[in-house]
Amino acid sequence: MSGQSITDRITAAQHSVTGSAITKTVCKSTTHEIMGPKKKHLDYLIQCTNEMNVNIPQLADTLFERAINTSWVVVFKSLTATHHLMVYGNERFIQYLASRNTLFNLSNFLDKSGLQGYDMSTFIRRYSRYLNEKAVSYRQVAFDFTKVKRGSDGVMRTMNTEKLLKTIPIIQNQMDVLLDFNVNANELTNGVINAAFMLLFKDAIRLFAAYNEGIINLLEKYFDMKKVQCKEGLDIYKKFLTRMTRISEFLKVAEQVGIDRGDIPDLSQAPSSLLDALEQHLASLEGKKVKDSTAASRASTLSNAVSSLANTGISFTRVDEREKLAALEEEQSRLRALKEQRLLELQKNPSAATTDSTPISTVGGTIHSAPAIDLFSTPNLFTSAAEAVEESIPNSNPFLTLPVVVAVHLSTVSSDAGSLSSRTPSHEVFGGIVLLHPLFSFNVLGGLLKPTVTCSPSQDMGMTLNGQQAHKLVSNDLDSSLANLVGNLGIGNGTAKNDLHWSQPGEKKLTGGNNWQPKTAPSTTWNPAAMVGLTCLLLFPNQ
Repeated sequence: MSGQSITDRITAAQHSVTGSAITKTVCKSTTHEIMGPKKKHLDYLIQCTNEMNVNIPQLADTLFERAINTSWVVVFKSLTATHHLMVYGNERFIQYLASRNTLFNLSNFLDKSGLQGYDMSTFIRRYSRYLNEKAVSYRQVAFDFTKVKRGSDGVMRTMNTEKLLKTIPIIQNQMDVLLDFNVNANELTNGVINAAFMLLFKDAIRLFAAYNEGIINLLEKYFDMKKVQCKEGLDIYKKFLTRMTRISEFLKVAEQVGIDRGDIPDLSQAPSSLLDALEQHLASLEGKKVKDSTAASRASTLSNAVSSLANTGISFTRVDEREKLAALEEEQSRLRALKEQRLLELQKNPSAATTDSTPISTVGGTIHSAPAIDLFSTPNLFTSAAEAVEESIPNSNPFLTLPVVVAVHLSTVSSDAGSLSSRTPSHEVFGGIVLLHPLFSFNVLGGLLKPTVTCSPSQDMGMTLNGQQAHKLVSNDLDSSLANLVGNLGIGNGTAKNDLHWSQPGEKKLTGGNNWQPKTAPSTTWNPAAMVGLTCLLLFPNQ
């Protein structure tokens, strides 16, 4: 963090505490260091513009707040970061800027802290004017001229005459403000203004490419226009020639500061005879006497002019393709560097290759796999339930012999855990839940919770179910186990199995004489609500 001021560090720390990562990144990209914003910070902000849950107005407002700083370094870097997001960020960002009434109000900005502050303040005022004009242009035409499709089927080449005559002046205004930056090679003395100049250079060549295609479309339609339209078109073409001279001077500055010659397009001037032909055609429409010119000569002049301008467009296209290839190579080099760094980390710490989220990894040519989880292992649920009940009930508890209700889910119990598939009268099944019947009390015997009332062999359904062998849970096979359980429960065929056949014993007539009266045994009535409360009390005495 060398070069950052104490204010920068305190501001970053404050946003770290508040948890605002975007604001912290904006502050880090606009520090007092006399260098351009760092690429990692700009990349993070670009990614933020692509996220739908990011508040774009808040991001833009944070940049605007940094732009009202008194230091020329912070203000210049905030303008550069904003321009970078307008060019490479999601279109939502520039759409929001275009929707605002005001952006940067820096027409009177002046940093009096030093001589360099005076010099850079001039370029800050010019730079802010260009960004404002770029947003206004987007508001007027609803697209960015530097990102429009180019070519024979591009936006500017396929535009109709009326819309074309309204659109080209907007490009001209934006181009004029850009060229008003008017920097010389000897004034590009620090990383901050150099970063801004590179963005302006890329905008200039793309903007002029759209401008060039608009002029080609205008020339192709010029001789079919009305008199008023021809007058407007001629004025637009004359301004185009002036701006072509200015853009050539701007590109010379770019070449002087070290930009590769292959990244600078070649500008081809249209023949001077074209201007004469355009003026003569307008004069003829106005009824003035002009030199006689055949349609063939006019077509030849127009064809030469269009071909020369088309060559300029091809030059711009080559520059774009070269820039795309350079971006791809840079991305591939970064990926290779990350892979090499990862391999070094694995060589130093091989155990880092296996993580919780990666059960299988290859280190040193050997496959390491994490131990598999046996979903069909036999958890001793009866023992756990019994121990829980036993621990929750003190030895002196007078209710120790009262019945206990324990619920066990069938899907977690295998056929070896007490043979739940062999249902006895003390088992009731409701939707995959085995309820140990409350009419019987249970003791812990050999680690299993067994009923104290034994069932007769005729009542034991573990051996046969209606003369058939009972289905057992298949270990390590979830589908088969669930199918067998569903079959035992009689679910799916519309009729439930009646596996338990209880026979009502015949009525026994007691004889004790004529005056004998049966004695009624005292009955116990169980209240369901009381049973639930008692069960909870026994299972969870501490609650």
